[in-house]
Amino acid sequence: MKFTGSDISVVGLFGFVIVLTLVEMYFSYLHDRKLYTKRDTWTNIYLMTAAIGINLATKTGTFFLLSYCYQFRLFQIQNIWIYWLVLILAQDFLYWFLHTVGHYVRFFWAAHVTHHSSEHFNLTTGFRSTVFEPLYRVFFYLPLAFMGFTAVDILFAYLVTQIYGNLVHTQYNIKFPKWYEYIFVTPSHHRVHHASNIRYLDKNMGMVLILWDRWFGTFQAELPEDEVKYGLTTQPKDTGPMNIIFHEFIALGADVKKAPRFIDKVKYIFNPPGWSHDGSTKIAKVMQQELREAEALEKENKITNIYEQKRELSSTG
Repeated sequence: MKFTGSDISVVGLFGFVIVLTLVEMYFSYLHDRKLYTKRDTWTNIYLMTAAIGINLATKTGTFFLLSYCYQFRLFQIQNIWIYWLVLILAQDFLYWFLHTVGHYVRFFWAAHVTHHSSEHFNLTTGFRSTVFEPLYRVFFYLPLAFMGFTAVDILFAYLVTQIYGNLVHTQYNIKFPKWYEYIFVTPSHHRVHHASNIRYLDKNMGMVLILWDRWFGTFQAELPEDEVKYGLTTQPKDTGPMNIIFHEFIALGADVKKAPRFIDKVKYIFNPPGWSHDGSTKIAKVMQQELREAEALEKENKITNIYEQKRELSSTG
């Protein structure tokens, strides 16, 4: 069997992630940080294995579809350096879009939710895959084929950026230069993304570049006064191997069934998670607006109290 340079690169990068994971695991136990638990780690490995299985099952179809669309490319970049730069940038933006859809459309959230269901955050969380994503991910990457990028190069670019995305799943505080933090996704950015705090919901969707979030309004910095709490706003009670994958699909089905009108049934599928026909639950943006209003009122009350105290002191003086 002949291995290409791309094969060797991917294996090398993946091996690097595995080594870093073992190192993080070792120091976690050495310093008793409790970043890992056996059950959570095995769940991450199980979900990764399930996603790999679907990836392999759909690989031929993915490759065929990208190659077919490549025949109708609109242009071809000849310079190899510009070719790869544009491919990486375009692929990363399309991933940001795919990821955003996974948070703002409940049907896709039902698939993506497995990646967020852990109450722990470590390098193995990066392997806690969105199991069914390989079934629809290719449709988000079709523009790359029309832009003149081959199927092999698209898949290779995805693997490389995915490996970078795995590396930011860590609670260890790594200080980066300000320019780097402004452009690239860092562990701090991604800790926010995995938080269940209201302020942090649906933020920092980028894989490699955080610029997309800064430009399109989905950026949120990690704040010391709002410590990250990992997991979902409502954790599934049953974390067994089947329910961990299907629990949100089951909940979605129950909501669709109880909706009184057909249009409400459709809205449950395509509206953001948290939407309800009777207002019994709220989407993240509504909760975040309420949080901002509450904080603004609290700040106003503090200023008023300070002013009143100063006025009392001046009147008694």
